[in-house]
Amino acid sequence: MNEISDVMKETMSKIKEMVDVNTIVGNPITTPDGVTLIPVSKVTFGFAAGGSDGKTKETGKPPVRFGAGSGAGVTISPVAFIVLTGENARLLYVDPPANTAVDKIIDLVPQVVDKIKEYKEGKE
Repeated sequence: MNEISDVMKETMSKIKEMVDVNTIVGNPITTPDGVTLIPVSKVTFGFAAGGSDGKTKETGKPPVRFGAGSGAGVTISPVAFIVLTGENARLLYVDPPANTAVDKIIDLVPQVVDKIKEYKEGKE
């Protein structure tokens, strides 16, 4: 690696290895009584890189020495579990969210889906 772009590409590829869709929505866990739990996490990360590869004034060629550095930090926090029991689904928060309108709507989504299913089954 002799250019700052190589350092940045290498760091970003390592972050991609750590953070994928299975990190955010985890693998389902089925309990002995038939309840399925799907963990949901919040992932945040920061990234910084810097370096120098300027040319020398005397020759106009790249200097013998090259300096670069990069760093990244990743935080994974559990947010909730999707709880599947038979045909029902609900969201169980690790920490209850703030009572905003959006949060209330998200909480109602599984109930709305169940009501739509009941309505369709009643029409048939």
